[in-house]
Amino acid sequence: MKTYVVGGAVRDELLGLPVKDRDWVVVGATPGEMLAQGYLQVGRDFPVFLHPQSHEEYALARTERKTAPGYTGFVVHASPEVTLEDDLLRRDLTINAIAKDAAGQLIDPHGGRADIAARVMRHVSPAFAEDPVRILRVARFAARFAEFSVAPETLALMRDMVAAGEADALVPERVWQELARGLMEDKPSRMFEVLRECGALARLLPELAALWGVPQRADYHPEVDTGVHVMMVIDMAARLGAALPARFAALMHDLGKGRTPADILPRHHGHEAKSVTLLEAVCERLKVPVDCRDVGRLAARFHGDMHRVAELRPETQLTLLERCDALRRPERFELILLACEADYRGRLGWEERDYAQAATWRAALAAIRAVDAGAIARQLAEQGRDGAQRIAQAVAAARVDALRALKSVAG
Repeated sequence: MKTYVVGGAVRDELLGLPVKDRDWVVVGATPGEMLAQGYLQVGRDFPVFLHPQSHEEYALARTERKTAPGYTGFVVHASPEVTLEDDLLRRDLTINAIAKDAAGQLIDPHGGRADIAARVMRHVSPAFAEDPVRILRVARFAARFAEFSVAPETLALMRDMVAAGEADALVPERVWQELARGLMEDKPSRMFEVLRECGALARLLPELAALWGVPQRADYHPEVDTGVHVMMVIDMAARLGAALPARFAALMHDLGKGRTPADILPRHHGHEAKSVTLLEAVCERLKVPVDCRDVGRLAARFHGDMHRVAELRPETQLTLLERCDALRRPERFELILLACEADYRGRLGWEERDYAQAATWRAALAAIRAVDAGAIARQLAEQGRDGAQRIAQAVAAARVDALRALKSVAG
């Protein structure tokens, strides 16, 4: 029985990056022997065990054979006769197919170290094409390792997989899982660029793929192309350290521009409402979590108004704050503001501009929060004019007055 560190831990160590988790391959052992040494079996589809002290994952060396379409149609074979080289051959990329033994010696049968040095992601073998999840993984790795390119032969293989319908076999939960992880990388645009290059974006997110080639007004969008803009926006969201709901909102905020009639381009009247409709369809299809859906929907609907806060009447400002439920959900409102800032600064030459609108909206929220609704209700009760509708009207009027006063001071 021999154990080897494999995959991401070896790759990251060679790249000089922090190693967060270590995965191990065990050669020459049976499940019974692992259990006898105190390991806890957790793998359902193939033998994976947790170390009794470190709780790191130890998988028996295995081979796989494709038996059906999609990423679940495999027969796994794990036995003491399976070699380390057999196990490494089934891995996705050469940079992930390097092992290290107990003495620190590297086992690299597929040239992973050379590809790390060259900053290239290359598939290990034709077996790559048997698992469509690998399309998503390569795209996600592109977002994590932005300086790496995808080898031409690997990109061609990914295109062939998409053409063969393999991407259509991906289940929504797995697509969302990989997209969410890619969005949280430092350069999320790279994920979508790779998916677009291989044709998978049009299959998985046709609403997003439709944005490339759609022009916008150059005075507001010097980058012009809507698809290019959205990629700049999600990279800006990453630069701002945004949480996932805000990054998802940044990705989805302009979907409606892909449905603008050609005769009114480059203007996009009413694209906000169209964006909400398309976003809802994406969320339903991919089973997107509620927090991401809600922030995405509100940012898509109101990002234009958020940018124009100085032009809005106090009554309109109050309506927007209420529709965002900002009083009860200020933390969600902050996510919406962050997505809007990413939209504003995710434009060619606008990257370093100050998004003063966020401070204005925070001041507006603070102003209406300062209105004492309880005191207003008590005063009306003393006057014999209580009632839910009257109280609501009086509170709203007081909040509008507070916003008007704030606006006059700022103006």
